[in-house]
Amino acid sequence: MCETILVTGSTGFIGARVLCFLAEEGVKARIFLRMESTVSDLPEGVEVVRGSFSDPESLKRAVRGVDRIVHLAGVTKALDEMAFDAGNVMPLQNLLDAVRKHNPALKRFLYVSSLTAAGPSLEGICGVRESDPPHPVSAYGRSKLRAETLCLEYAAQIPVTVVRPPAVYGPGDKDVLQVFLMLSKGLFVSAGAAERQRFSMIYVDDLVAGVMMAARNERAVGRVYYITSPRSWSWDDVIAAAKPALGFRKLIRISLPQPMVFFVGMVIGAVGTLRGVPALINRDKANELVQDYWVCSPEQAELELGFTAGTTLDDGVAKTIAWYQRNRWL
Repeated sequence: MCETILVTGSTGFIGARVLCFLAEEGVKARIFLRMESTVSDLPEGVEVVRGSFSDPESLKRAVRGVDRIVHLAGVTKALDEMAFDAGNVMPLQNLLDAVRKHNPALKRFLYVSSLTAAGPSLEGICGVRESDPPHPVSAYGRSKLRAETLCLEYAAQIPVTVVRPPAVYGPGDKDVLQVFLMLSKGLFVSAGAAERQRFSMIYVDDLVAGVMMAARNERAVGRVYYITSPRSWSWDDVIAAAKPALGFRKLIRISLPQPMVFFVGMVIGAVGTLRGVPALINRDKANELVQDYWVCSPEQAELELGFTAGTTLDDGVAKTIAWYQRNRWL
């Protein structure tokens, strides 16, 4: 394919897999990095443009001449709503303005948002659909929704598409790693009612394939899609998938009641605020953790894009754990 695709957030878990996907296709990739960012093991031929989202000149260099943009850059932790907007909304607006000024012929702007922008579902089987009104329950989710709204406001001038992944796992991910580390020690601690909770998950390579399908499908212009697993999962499903690879015999299960989760989030969050450093968990994050159903529907992406996640939970978990073990993360 004789295209050049700009990828932001390329040093992250998903961004790195996007670069590998494009390299395998033979597509030229350009990445946009902060001046202080270090990179290693980039696929051959990747072009690097350095700068910041607050610098119009570097943004101009980044967007000029590219055919498509996959925008992954953003923050998942911040001290408050204003800081989330500074990390998720401001960079997007400046990037879209640069496209409008310097690359009016862009074929597609693909924004990777999050299921948190929509909020949890009311039940754990069908999940939320793209037509459902969003109701984010955290500052992160609200910032992603504001970014989505901004992106779609440019749809009359720029061909935009928004995708909302659920939880993403796979080699290199550090979030789901924490679950497998617990399980490897014969322990499982959950927030809220683990026996009732269900959630959508997607293996990272399936997500990347879906993202690129959305970025190339003409029907996707101006649309929002969930790129997700064919069904929802329970914690029992994840534990069963991990057991053959981790080999634990007995499992101690502890479900933290909601009031305790909120209390821990409040205390740790307050310490983070005093130190001026975003905490791993705060009261806002606690509100995400205790929800029963983080489930979204795959139907629209399958109908309009022809996308179906092909990696089973058993295979995805086995591949992920094997990578962790090879790299001594686990």
